[in-house]
Amino acid sequence: MKQRFPVVATIIVGLAIAAMIALGVWQLQRKGQKEALLVQLAANRSLPPIAFPRIPVDDSLLFRRASAFCLQAVSFSVEGGRNAAGRTGWRHIARCRTGVEGPGLTVLMGVAKAPDAKPAWGGGEVTGYITHAPDHRPMIATWFSHQPKTLMLVADPPVAGLDANPQPDLASVPNNHLAYAVQWFLFALVAGVIYAIALRRRLKA
Repeated sequence: MKQRFPVVATIIVGLAIAAMIALGVWQLQRKGQKEALLVQLAANRSLPPIAFPRIPVDDSLLFRRASAFCLQAVSFSVEGGRNAAGRTGWRHIARCRTGVEGPGLTVLMGVAKAPDAKPAWGGGEVTGYITHAPDHRPMIATWFSHQPKTLMLVADPPVAGLDANPQPDLASVPNNHLAYAVQWFLFALVAGVIYAIALRRRLKA
């Protein structure tokens, strides 16, 4: 009996390959956007200080010097990290109340040698630079999220009793979109080759 051409399977594989190619093109577009952002971040380090933004913004203010006033430190958290000298330690992060209403303020107070070495700090004036607050969402979830990441003020100088925080580092902003694009294109190529071989064998059977 003559084998029928697998129309449905071919359409499904074709759509999957098209989606992979589209993701690769999207990553190439993201590569250009990230390169422009890195130029902006390099310039931010030498710009005059600003007030810490009270509403969510994009990444264009990262590494900009800023100041804010913490009315009250309402909660604390600890994350692993390094101090300005490159030694490993524990980053102590405070969540502050800045007013009766509106968004709060996240402050990286400094780095300690132990996770339980929380400083006796209830709030006050903070100066430093802007970066992202810790985000534990999966990477793929952040790709497709339209909500800006939470910003954090890295205290410089640190709160008394804690080691100094690292200075802004462009290397901390990954730009691996080209690698992701190549991966998606390779996935599309491999899927196409495998399906073509399988289809040929089916029609020859």
